[in-house]
Formats: sequence, structure tokens, C-alpha cells
Amino acid sequence: MIHHLRGKLVEKNPTHVIIECGGVGYFVNISLNTFSKLLEQENISLFTHLQVKEDSHTLFGFVEKFEREIFLLLLSVSGIGSSIARTMLSSMSPTQVRDAIANGDVASIQAVKGIGAKTAQRAILDLRDKVLKVYDIDELSLTANNTNKDEALSALEVLGFARKQAERVVDKVLSQDASLSVENIIKLALKNL
Repeated sequence: MIHHLRGKLVEKNPTHVIIECGGVGYFVNISLNTFSKLLEQENISLFTHLQVKEDSHTLFGFVEKFEREIFLLLLSVSGIGSSIARTMLSSMSPTQVRDAIANGDVASIQAVKGIGAKTAQRAILDLRDKVLKVYDIDELSLTANNTNKDEALSALEVLGFARKQAERVVDKVLSQDASLSVENIIKLALKNL
């Protein structure tokens, strides 16, 4: 199994990169999340996952180990293959995917192209306990955090902001500090809207 690659960045695209290691060019599939974190430098390092099938060997690359962990968790769900898992990590950050699973947020997962209600529910059902245990997330803090997020989103909607745009900004604010009060979430979100 190929754990990681470190080498010269030959080509960078939103869906893949080509890395030259020891004279061999590796075609590595990436998410938009990884693409946005890749710096414009000559030498890079990516954590990888090699998917072996009857007819192909496909290499996936990630800037962070955490993103690879979430990708592998998603692959363990029946109905979620590598392309849907990569699409999820392109639509949402790894932290947002983890939190959506931990919170049982079917709507956020279902908003990803290619995921229906049943697959979103199955992902939550299969992964929620693992995510809570592995990432040591306290269910009580999740409930309080989710309530604060909902209240802040409602307030921003009343102020005239579109829910999708407000949710993106609120998620960004909460990713920096999940313990914020409703008032502070709104204040920080307003600065970014």
C-alpha cells in the first residue's frame, strides 16, 4: 500500500495532480478541499489511499491525514464509492462532514450531488458512533452547538441573508471556535457576509 508521496508537482488541476517521485509520475485524484490547500510550490507531500479493483488501481491524495480518515470512513458505507466520497469532500470540509455525521444532519449530507436521502441516513447510521468515539465528541456539546447554530441561522435569515450563504459563513465561524455563543456567532458571521 502506498502511504504517502513526496515529490515534484508536475501538474495541478481541481480533480487531480501529477507528482513525480524518483522519475515516476503518479496520477493522483484529489478533492477540491485538497486542491485549495496545495501551495504553489515545486515539492509537495500527499497522504494517499490506493484503491485496487479488478480493472484499475486508483490513487487518491490528501493534504491532511484527517481528510484521508474521513474518506476511508465514507468508503465503508454501502452505497458510497470513491467518486461520491471525493465529491463530499469537495462540497464540504472534512470537519463539516464529520460534524454532519455526528449531528445526524441528513440535509447537509443529502445536499451533496449524488447522495439521496437513504444514502445520507445510512452514512449517519453506520458512522455516527464511530465518529463520536474516534474523535471523542461529546453528544451534549453537539446538541448545544447545533442549537446555537440554528438560532444564529434563523437570526441571519430574519436579517435578509440567504440560508445557504449564511450557513457557509456560520460553519466557517464555528470551525474556528465551536464554543461561541449565539450572539458572537452572529457578530462574526455578519463581518464575513
